[in-house]
Amino acid sequence: MRPAKKQFDRKKTLSRLLKYLYHTYPVRFVLIFIGIILTSIGSLAASVFMAQIIDNVIYAGIETGFDSVKGTLITLLVSLGSIYLIAILASLAYQQMLCTVTQGFLYQMRTDMFKKMEKLPISYFDRNAHGDIMSTYTNDVDAVRQLISQSLPGIIQTLFTVTILFGVMLYYSIWLAIAVLFAVFFIFSVTKRVGGGSAKYFIKQQKSVAECEAFIEEMMNGQKVVKVFCHEEKSKADFEVLNENLNHNAYKANAYANMLGPIIHNIGNVLYVIVAIIGVVLVVNGAPNFSLRGFGTADDVVFTMIPAGNMGVALTMGIAITFLGMSRQFANSFNQISMQINSVVMALAGADRIFELLDQKEEEDQGYVTLVNCNIDENGNIIETDKHTGHWAWKHPHGDGTLTYTELKGDIRFFDVNFGYYPDKIVLHDVSIYAKPGQKIAFVGATGAGKTTITNLINRFYDIQDGKIRYDGINIEKIKKSDLRRSIGIVLQDTNLFTGTVKDNIRYGKLDATDEEIYQAAKIANAYDFITRLPEGFDTMLTGNGSQLSQGQRQLISIARCAIADAPVMILDEATSSIDTRTEALVSKGMDGLMHGRTVFVIAHRLSTVQNSNAIMVLDHGRIIERGDHDVLIQEKGTYYQLYTGAFELE
Repeated sequence: MRPAKKQFDRKKTLSRLLKYLYHTYPVRFVLIFIGIILTSIGSLAASVFMAQIIDNVIYAGIETGFDSVKGTLITLLVSLGSIYLIAILASLAYQQMLCTVTQGFLYQMRTDMFKKMEKLPISYFDRNAHGDIMSTYTNDVDAVRQLISQSLPGIIQTLFTVTILFGVMLYYSIWLAIAVLFAVFFIFSVTKRVGGGSAKYFIKQQKSVAECEAFIEEMMNGQKVVKVFCHEEKSKADFEVLNENLNHNAYKANAYANMLGPIIHNIGNVLYVIVAIIGVVLVVNGAPNFSLRGFGTADDVVFTMIPAGNMGVALTMGIAITFLGMSRQFANSFNQISMQINSVVMALAGADRIFELLDQKEEEDQGYVTLVNCNIDENGNIIETDKHTGHWAWKHPHGDGTLTYTELKGDIRFFDVNFGYYPDKIVLHDVSIYAKPGQKIAFVGATGAGKTTITNLINRFYDIQDGKIRYDGINIEKIKKSDLRRSIGIVLQDTNLFTGTVKDNIRYGKLDATDEEIYQAAKIANAYDFITRLPEGFDTMLTGNGSQLSQGQRQLISIARCAIADAPVMILDEATSSIDTRTEALVSKGMDGLMHGRTVFVIAHRLSTVQNSNAIMVLDHGRIIERGDHDVLIQEKGTYYQLYTGAFELE
């Protein structure tokens, strides 16, 4: 699982997320922001105009007649309608843009995540459960989607609404605004206490979901092993623990969340009553009213319009009634924000996991020696070319601006190499190997002796702590990793086939391969006959890692993939371990042709497959304890002899 890390900074994560969003769609981001503001203003129009209609139309109409206020009413209604129309158009426009921005943003985020993942070192996937990584692409991205498309726009709109609303309240009456402030204080106190607990458990819920998905993914991949060893009940028990943890965190999170809404709603109800009482007292008793417009009493304005030029302002019945509506809207706004807090916290936790992936240190590659096509003239001079010639060379630039070309031959040598997956745990000690072009080097030894580790170092999946590895005389640290790996074909013990046709899977070794080259590679691997007997031959669709094929057939396709790559160096890591003896004989015959003229590293438990090797390295706990060809090692009657004669077992 992921290593424990410090609690994330929500403000920093939100700021980074908004910057990421802004840089993706800068113009639309600003337009959406403007649209939200206009929509917020439209939502307040009714509250603001209500006071004008009550005081300047209804009460004034009672005093002077309807005809005298008809023009005022039409003006107010036209103004209100215009504001609503602008708000509706702004809402439609920003919602459409928001849909485009959200999907485009998620598309870009997933693209960046996948590109980043492809640049990460193998060690990252060793440290992190694959299901946990998948959860980042699914649950965490979906949480961010909800934040961008729903929660964030809603919160921004509500905050603008609350800000403008409170400004209007201060404009009308400071007394009533103070009452609202007290309610806000209680709302914030409750939100901090209850919402904080909810947020804590929502973060735990997000992590619990990732743990469950990682476990399920692991069980799906190992379902055959589970059934073979009758491990179903233990697997269910282990899952029950994870599921119970998820259930507990989800229950606590939602319990807090469901508690917060009713509390704030009832605070709003109390506020409504308090505003009504204070408003009635001020209006009926003509008490002095403070507002941002001035100071005055209600004695001469309760049923009359405020005289022009009068700086004193009283609390009118229209303002009091409007305040009731605004207080209700004010409380509902905070309730809406509180309902969004949990999704915001979950999204920020998800965004933090996403940024954690994006911030991972990429696989370092300081190599500058590249692999190029070349021609070799009669004098042995190497001439670089853009065409595929079947000849390759290392293009080596030097500090003085000169270039040298070294023919790719497949000469690989280890000099006193020490390596450990962790700096304090060395697993290879003083390993020296000399593989000349065209030689077949075999590694034998018990599991954990370091055989596969050596081949991983040739590919530079990991970098050594000490010593040197040279490829055609060039330190492999100077060779670009992509070019290094292009020159090496590999057949692993664990076969990976991808969703696609048989032809696509073989072509994986050479993307521009022709159909004829694919057929030839299949023949070399002795896979041609069984492939042609499949329902659709080479066009048969493979899914689920080629689950419809036998283990041996899957391995043959993997060998064909390596054959089509036509690399000068080959690594066969238990390549025939899953193939029966008869099939192994056929594959070995094809592999002999494939290996001709190439440098080959072979890892095998069946010692019969390595007898014809030029050199056999016997490893024990990361050290080479014997080396030589089959005949020499048999004559020495050491560990290899005992393994070969059955005195020792490889395991």
